[in-house]
Amino acid sequence: MLHGIEINHRIAPFADGIKALSGIPTSILGDVTGRLIGTVGLHPVNKSFVSACGNAVTVRVRAGDNLLIHRALRMLKPGDFLVVDGEGDISRALFGEIMMNIAKAKGAIACVFDAAIRDVNAFEENKFPCWARGINSRGPYKDGPGAINVPVSVGGLVVNPGDVVLGDPDGIVAFSPKVALEVARLGKEKVVQETATIQAILNGSYDDSWIDKVLEQKGYK
Repeated sequence: MLHGIEINHRIAPFADGIKALSGIPTSILGDVTGRLIGTVGLHPVNKSFVSACGNAVTVRVRAGDNLLIHRALRMLKPGDFLVVDGEGDISRALFGEIMMNIAKAKGAIACVFDAAIRDVNAFEENKFPCWARGINSRGPYKDGPGAINVPVSVGGLVVNPGDVVLGDPDGIVAFSPKVALEVARLGKEKVVQETATIQAILNGSYDDSWIDKVLEQKGYK
């Protein structure tokens, strides 16, 4: 029967990748992977600085409906990062304080919604990181359809179940376990380079001659 509901098993986390990527700025990871990775239009709900890295449990729902999100909460385990594709709709909140507490009690470490959420103060009070496209007090429908642990898109970022997801105040990035360790290596090297650049700026030795070289290549002298 074609009922529009698909529920797949949770993918076990790639612990080494999560450990390696934790704490590296999303902007750095975007830079070292071609500057096309990352979300657009999603913002952190928490007022204080938040950074979270975990295992993607993905959900796709129709606009304004959260039935399959409730079902996904059952399978969350410690270290999971709930990733919800709500079609970018912000007319109804798909997630709030009650569902956040369920996720936290299950051991989930964060969530991201390409949709609206509500009860925003509860996320800060509970120190539970959340990113969303919008905020709306209006509640959702609970009819379906939807899918759990399928490829989803949040803010233009494709996330697969079992990906390593990292979020900070600048946004969200996600990487396959196949590349997570290499991306982490490149990210850590970039952090060292940028730290050295900032130090050079502070001590007056920063060399910006690269600007002239680029302009010369474009025909300007």
